[in-house]
Amino acid sequence: MATAAIFSSLRRRRSPSLEAFLAPVDLNEVALLQTLAAVAADLVTCFSGNSTFFQRRNSRSLIRKIEVFLVLLDYLKDAYGGSVSSLPPNAVVCLKELYLVLYRSKILLDYCVQSSKLWLLLQNQSISGHFHDLDQEILTLLDVFPFGDVILSLDVREQIELLQRQARRSKLHIDKNDETLRFQFFSFLDEFENGKIPPESNLRFFFVEKLGISDAKSCRAEIEYLEEQIVSHEGDVEPSASVLNGFVAIKKQRRGLISQEIADTFVTIPKDFCCPISLDLMHDPVIISTGQTYDRGSISRWMEEGHCNCPKTGQMLSNTRLVTNKALRNLINQWCLAHGIPHDDAPEGPDAAASPFAAALPTKAAVEANKATSAFLVKHLANGSQVEKTVAAREIRLLAKTGKENRGFIAEAGAIPHLRDLLSSQNPVAQENSVTAMLNLSIYDKNKSRIMDEQRCLGSIVEVLRFGLTTEARENAAATLFSLSAVHDYKKKIADEDGAVEALSRLLRDGTPRGKKDAVTALFNLSTHSENCGRMIEAGAVAALVAAMGNDGVAEEAAGALALILRQPAGAAAVVKEDAALAGLIGMMRCGTPRGKENAVAALLELCRCGGMAATEKVLKAPALAGLVHSLLFTGTKRARRKAASLARVFQRCENGNAAEVRLSGYSRAVYAGGANVAPTRDSSFVGDVSVRMAISVPVL
Repeated sequence: MATAAIFSSLRRRRSPSLEAFLAPVDLNEVALLQTLAAVAADLVTCFSGNSTFFQRRNSRSLIRKIEVFLVLLDYLKDAYGGSVSSLPPNAVVCLKELYLVLYRSKILLDYCVQSSKLWLLLQNQSISGHFHDLDQEILTLLDVFPFGDVILSLDVREQIELLQRQARRSKLHIDKNDETLRFQFFSFLDEFENGKIPPESNLRFFFVEKLGISDAKSCRAEIEYLEEQIVSHEGDVEPSASVLNGFVAIKKQRRGLISQEIADTFVTIPKDFCCPISLDLMHDPVIISTGQTYDRGSISRWMEEGHCNCPKTGQMLSNTRLVTNKALRNLINQWCLAHGIPHDDAPEGPDAAASPFAAALPTKAAVEANKATSAFLVKHLANGSQVEKTVAAREIRLLAKTGKENRGFIAEAGAIPHLRDLLSSQNPVAQENSVTAMLNLSIYDKNKSRIMDEQRCLGSIVEVLRFGLTTEARENAAATLFSLSAVHDYKKKIADEDGAVEALSRLLRDGTPRGKKDAVTALFNLSTHSENCGRMIEAGAVAALVAAMGNDGVAEEAAGALALILRQPAGAAAVVKEDAALAGLIGMMRCGTPRGKENAVAALLELCRCGGMAATEKVLKAPALAGLVHSLLFTGTKRARRKAASLARVFQRCENGNAAEVRLSGYSRAVYAGGANVAPTRDSSFVGDVSVRMAISVPVL
């Protein structure tokens, strides 16, 4: 009886949890009454005083019905000694069906208590239908239960008869006030989609007064729940994933309105799990021909736009093949599972576009809501109290983490000058959030010019780098300079800013591992501008880079920066004066990474090329260098072999000219015999091919 009705209900509407209909019903008859009474008592205890935010009337009505069943069960326990063996067989069957009804009731009530308020509002009609289904199940159960054959007291029988009459009169109840709120929320979505911003008073009344979402933590919980629905449902519920994206965007806009304090409720995604292009968590990581990993959707769009180079390293792509990075994808899946973050396995190959993530694209309403959010946050950043400015900077930082569109909206709304002013705040939290927001905004190319053109903005970032109130603020200032220095015209301007290179050098010497990484990448970028050489020498950058070669975390980048500085005679002279420079480069050739060895041999070649005969002799006389060059000729990367071959030719030229007592003719013969796969060229010892390779990207925080 009940089973058919249950699955009929399933066909009519989707249940909050399918497991609710698969509850175990094979109960021991001896324990049946005790089990039913315990379950009913638990429901009454847990939910009679724990009113749901929505579905209040339906929930209370269901609890009252369960209370009557509890009275019945307690009486039967006493009357029949806790056993059902003396009850009519059809009464036992009904009691077993009652267990299923109680189990379904618990699932539905739990769902109403634990779900997002907004989700309950959106599913208002469907959930009301589930309550009505339970009412019908209870009515059927009361109609078929053989009360005439069971011993009952007069008061229990009267309560049962009253419950039967109420059940027969029960109808589907959909709260009109809840429906009004639901339609109001859809109207907000329509307004955003039409490019209009709902009045702040309306949004505040709706979210704070009606939904009770009054702080950042509760707002974030709502957003996370909705985002989970986008991923977990495959088009089997209303509204669709695209509509839910609009709701999420409005919620994010609302979060900016209601935040009264900074709530650190966000899980920090490991940097290696984020796509270097979108800076979002990768769902389908793929490897391109340069060995770098990107999210499939991001790198595919990059290539479709006509780019033929690697976004991260700048190297030209030898082919456009995308190879799934299964190891990284498995790590991401495990991390998401550990942190309770929805993340389905993405399909491979050409069907990747069919991923459920691809379906959840931002709607026009979501875009407009994010634009409105940006404008509202900037308004608070400009005119709010100190606390409101701090909160706004935090929200801008978070909004700028995802999507270049959001970074564009924030800058267009005028955030940069106000963030600049907040950089000088004596509140460590405000300063840290403002500089990190500036970093995230700078990742968008159009924003780089906006930041650099803003009066005193660069100077304020450098001040944070020099005197920041927290370690993270100083590190993020360094990362911001690296991001800005991606534009060649800005490299000289950054290096000329008072104290910038000195502060980067100090961070490289004394910072945390992450701070050293931020500093060395910024110094590397600055060193690619030939006119910065003198400034970097004067500021002590050379000494800091030489010392950094002893640190495995930054040695590769430090050697690359030195190779660039060594292109200038003044740079070569400065490196020669550093006693540890030569030993550091040779040590990296011995024990460094393949890319580190490549950068080290490039630096040695430039030292010989630009440092004069004295520097060349010093290099050629270095212990063990001969064997390392020989090894690199046959085992190094393609570029490393080419540079090692050029260095071997330097040795040969010196030998032929009797400029140094070095015997490396064996290497020369190997080179000219094609052992290094390098064809001889005229004056090839000084070819200007000292390119350095680095795997670096701007962090998003």
